[in-house]
Amino acid sequence: MPVRAYTFLVITTLLWGGNAVAGKLALGHVSPMILSFGRWGLASLIIFAISVPQIRKDWDVLKANWKLLAFYGAIGYAAFNGFLYTALKYTTAVNATIEQGAIPVLIFVINFAIFRIPVAPVQILGFLISFVGAAVTASHGDIHRLLSLTLNAGDLLMVFAGLSYAIYTISLRWKPQVHWKSLMAVPALAATVTCLPLVWWEASKGQMIMPDTTGWLLILYAGLLPSLISQVLYIKGVEVIGANRAGLFINLVPVFGTLLSVTLLGETLESFHILALALVLGGIAIAEWGKPVQTASKKARA
Repeated sequence: MPVRAYTFLVITTLLWGGNAVAGKLALGHVSPMILSFGRWGLASLIIFAISVPQIRKDWDVLKANWKLLAFYGAIGYAAFNGFLYTALKYTTAVNATIEQGAIPVLIFVINFAIFRIPVAPVQILGFLISFVGAAVTASHGDIHRLLSLTLNAGDLLMVFAGLSYAIYTISLRWKPQVHWKSLMAVPALAATVTCLPLVWWEASKGQMIMPDTTGWLLILYAGLLPSLISQVLYIKGVEVIGANRAGLFINLVPVFGTLLSVTLLGETLESFHILALALVLGGIAIAEWGKPVQTASKKARA
């Protein structure tokens, strides 16, 4: 069993849960595009500082694949976080969290529509159970809260955020065989550059907020952990078990986000949190157990 990949993906979603909390905490302390630009700018500085020798070794491969790597940074890093941070200005945390649960199903649907990657009925069941767990977390176990949700511009932005990360995840099938340092460096730089026109747009609307002390601390957190560590671990997880199966772990984000809120913000741990965690983990386990048998070549592309 690929226990190492599971561990990587669990840590990844834990850090992403922290990113969602950081995005909400950032309101009033730093504007969304400044936060996104700051985190990727910091990540770029760090990764290039430790990767120059490796980048030189991989230069020919990076040069041949720079468009794909830049696409990773623009769509998976800059676009996703830009949509997420902006959405949190307009929609509730309940809506935003539930809508992130759409990412795994988008991965399934796109993979099947384009590449005809098979999905077993048991996997669909596992996905549904896992998604219910995410919904239970986001709604605080209140079915009436789910049924009374209203949609706004922020919810539409979350749809684009989910689509961005689903496309990024699927496109990792084409990533060049280079060291993880090189694989992170170019997309991180591309994400930083992509954020620049978004920062200009934000400033032109009079919505730019330069970071205060809290804002800088949030940029530091987002730049080091969700930007660098989690992306490396996610890439390695997808590498081992494929995009469909790795995407299921994204349903852990709202669970970890809630648990981090309990730990860091002093919110109360409720029984529905424990139920949600059981549903999400159980759904992932069922989907893993029911995965279609694949040949080695198909497994590498899934």
